[in-house]
Amino acid sequence: MSQTVDRALSILPLLAEGPADLGQVADRLGVHKSTALRLLRTLHEHGLVYRQSDQRYRLGARLFALAQEAMENLDIREIAHPHLARLNEQCGHTVHLAVYEEGEVLYIDKVDSRYPVRMYSRIGKPVAITVAAVAKLLLADLPEAERRAVAEKLEYPLYTARSTPNAPAFLKELATVREQGWATDLGGHEESINCVAAPVRGADGRVVAAMSVSAPNVVVTADELLTLLPLVRRTADAISGEYSGRTPVTTPATTPDRDSV
Repeated sequence: MSQTVDRALSILPLLAEGPADLGQVADRLGVHKSTALRLLRTLHEHGLVYRQSDQRYRLGARLFALAQEAMENLDIREIAHPHLARLNEQCGHTVHLAVYEEGEVLYIDKVDSRYPVRMYSRIGKPVAITVAAVAKLLLADLPEAERRAVAEKLEYPLYTARSTPNAPAFLKELATVREQGWATDLGGHEESINCVAAPVRGADGRVVAAMSVSAPNVVVTADELLTLLPLVRRTADAISGEYSGRTPVTTPATTPDRDSV
């Protein structure tokens, strides 16, 4: 039975490459045409494959409906939390998860630092969108026209001397973040707080969330925090892999230039 299931499932990635006839399916599976036909008929009965008028088979609409339903029921917070907690255990700093919804970037999960100095961020609270590292990642992934429209509508409060001052500067930062695939906030919101962040991506490669590690200067310097970037990126890749169902990509362990964002 397990071999039959394995063979049936092997048909799906074959048909994902394009329609195939009975002979092609049988050759790919290494079985007789009668065996391939039985498997295809079973998949057809369940709507997972469809037989075209030219007698070739393609993926069925039911398969796409199931995939869409599964994606809609995925809870990124539930998937991410064990990874965030593990990262917190490894580094000891505050870890956040954020999403972009209706023009705001919101924290949807937080694991507090083990140190007495705590951050005042709260789950459900909007972030400072023009300076937060997670916000830069989420907005950088928007299509260019939408990214520009959002940037031009924002206000740019000068929280500190390192805050983003205006839309052109913000768009320049977003372009850099989009290219390098990670972001920082080095004293842009609070002089004493630094943050490094990485994106969580869905099956289509789009950014669905962003996670970060933050710490005050009294605990670690900005340069020391930046050395955690490879670990942060690996954690984000692991969440992405579990969320999307693909194998996570290994991020090279490189140390960023502090002034690159």
